[in-house]
Amino acid sequence: MCDNKKGSVLYYNNGLLYGFLVCLSRSSFVKPLICFICLSISLAGSLVLSSCVERQQEQQPQKAPTVVTPAKPEPFVTASSARTVPAPFAQSSSTKAAAPKVRYNAGEDPDYAKKKGWPVKYPEPLPGSILPGKRIVAYYGNPLSKRMGALGEFPKDEMLQRLKGEVAKWQAADPSLPVQPALHLIAVVAQGEPGKSGKYRMVMPDAIVNQVYGWAKEAGAILFIDIQTGHEDIRTLLPRFEWLLKNPDVHLGIDPEFNLIASGKKPGKKIGTYDAADINYASGYLKDLVRKHKLPPKVFVIHRFTRGGVTNSKQIILRPEVQIVMHMDGWGAPWLKRDSYRDYVVAEPVQFTGFKLFYHNDTKKGDPLMTPQDLLKLNPKPVYIQYQ
Repeated sequence: MCDNKKGSVLYYNNGLLYGFLVCLSRSSFVKPLICFICLSISLAGSLVLSSCVERQQEQQPQKAPTVVTPAKPEPFVTASSARTVPAPFAQSSSTKAAAPKVRYNAGEDPDYAKKKGWPVKYPEPLPGSILPGKRIVAYYGNPLSKRMGALGEFPKDEMLQRLKGEVAKWQAADPSLPVQPALHLIAVVAQGEPGKSGKYRMVMPDAIVNQVYGWAKEAGAILFIDIQTGHEDIRTLLPRFEWLLKNPDVHLGIDPEFNLIASGKKPGKKIGTYDAADINYASGYLKDLVRKHKLPPKVFVIHRFTRGGVTNSKQIILRPEVQIVMHMDGWGAPWLKRDSYRDYVVAEPVQFTGFKLFYHNDTKKGDPLMTPQDLLKLNPKPVYIQYQ
C-alpha cells in the first residue's frame, strides 16, 4: 500500500466516511455496536495508510533545478539514420553556417596558383609593352598547308574575318582587357626527312613570310614567326630572321616539340625539348635587337605540353626588353587541357601564360571547344590565346 499515491489515500478516506454515514442511517437499534466496530477498524486503516505515504514522501530526496545542456550534433547523418533535431538543440538562426568549400577545375584554383608562386614578380614593363595591358588572340599555321592551322586552312579574306570574330568574342568576354589580333606563322617547319640541309627542317621563302606579314598589317595584327628547329641549333637559325624581327610589330615563337638535336630522332617520332639555356639565348638575342633598333619589348612565346618540354625553368632569365609567354600547346578534351595547363604551366611559373585551342583536334572525339569564358576561369588567366 505504501506504493500508492497521496491522491488515492484521500479518495479512500472519503469513501470510509461516506460508508459510515450510510451505516448509521440504515441501522436498527440492535446494530449500532457492529457499525461502531466497523468504523473503528476503517479509521485505523486510514491512519496507517496516511502515515505510510507521509514516510515515503519524507524519504524521497529533493531534486535540484533541471539545467538542459544541448547535446553535441551528430557528426554525420546518413539517410537511414536521419532524425529531427529537438527544438532546444537546433542551431540558432543567428549562428552562421560555414561556407561550403569551392570546387575548382584543374588550373583554376587560386590557392594552388599562389602556392606555386603566382603572380610572378617580373621587371617593370617598358613603354610600348603589349603585355599585360592587352590580351593577344592569334591564328596559327602556314599558308602552304591546310592541315597546320587556321592561318592556312581558309582563304586569306575568310581567315582574317574568322580571326576578327574570335577577337570580338574575347573582347566581349573580358572588356577590361583590350584584345590585340595576331598571325602566328610557322616560318621554319620541321620535316620527317633530313632534306638538302640534313637538318630535318624547311625554312619558308622570304616571299611567303612577307606575304603573311602583309596580311597582318591589313588586319591591324602583329606577326609572330615560329621556329621548329628539327636538328638545327636555335643559335644558328634565329639570326636568319633578324631582317624581320627588327620590325616593331614582329615577335618570336619557338617549339620544343620539334627541337630534337639531343635525341637525334626524327620530328614526329619523339617529342623534343628546350633547356633554360636555349631559352635564355633566344631571349638575350631579342633583348639585343630591342636595344640595337630602339624597339618596344618583344613577346616571346614558348610552346609546352609535356613536363620535359622545358627543363630547368627556374633558371629562365626575365628581361625588361622581352615578355615571355609559357604557352599550353596540348590538344584533347577540356579536362585534359586544364590538367596540362596546371601541371606544365601553372606549376612552373615563368612570366605570362598562353593557351592553344584546336578547332579540329580538340573536338574530334565529340568534346566541345573551350570558350573564352572557360579560359577566363583559369588562374592565372592566359594573356595569349592561339587558335590552330
